[in-house]
Amino acid sequence: MQVRIYQPAKTAMQSGRGKAREWIVEFEPTSPRGPEPLMGWSGGGDTKEQVRLTFPSREEAVAYADKHGYSYTLVAAHDRRFKPKAYADNFKFDRFKPWTH
Repeated sequence: MQVRIYQPAKTAMQSGRGKAREWIVEFEPTSPRGPEPLMGWSGGGDTKEQVRLTFPSREEAVAYADKHGYSYTLVAAHDRRFKPKAYADNFKFDRFKPWTH
């Protein structure tokens, strides 16, 4: 069984890093999805696709995968680039575009 271990990016809807600090273990799909015969919705027979496990650290997520014999793909977390800004920078003399109303 193949799992993917990653740390999610922060949501674009908020400025905080709420649930982006934990590590996620997701199972890779083993069968393709297809349309259901009755309603035509997309569905599949693999229920492990719905399971998402969270861990506080990468080491704990990897230890869980090793303990249960899962082969895993580790996706490295992207480093956050922070550019400090000040409100006064909007009115600097050497700005790229002159400030207007």
